[in-house]
Amino acid sequence: DLVAAVSGLQQEKSELEKNLEKIYHQQSLMIKDQLAASAVKQDDRSLIIAKVQLPNSEAVKTIAYGLRNQFENLVLVLAANIDGKPQVAVMLSDSIIEKTKLHAGNLVKELAREIDGGGGGQPFFATAGGKKSEGLDAVILKAKQLLG
Repeated sequence: DLVAAVSGLQQEKSELEKNLEKIYHQQSLMIKDQLAASAVKQDDRSLIIAKVQLPNSEAVKTIAYGLRNQFENLVLVLAANIDGKPQVAVMLSDSIIEKTKLHAGNLVKELAREIDGGGGGQPFFATAGGKKSEGLDAVILKAKQLLG
């Protein structure tokens, strides 16, 4: 029966997609833990600036929010290649925003220039996409100059 076969395939596809999302989530948590271990204490803040390989843009959020919950004074810049497209994310703790007047949206716009992109967001979290993956290393260098 063709209808039953197609229905079975659709259900199997759905289950595989759910399993893949679980794997992506687990991978994101592992990367988050690695980034947390690499945090540099600078003055009274925890600084994480890293280039990472991520499966999807949801992983960026998972990692950024996970680290924000883990560190009280977080300054995070992630440069990621996601399916051949460059992305930049900036996450700041509320305490950092109050003390330094940094704004994640403004910072991500500045960094996005290196990947021929643009973006924006809230004072504590912002993302940008671009066209030039080869610019991700320049994003890291610029972030270190601005924040390091």
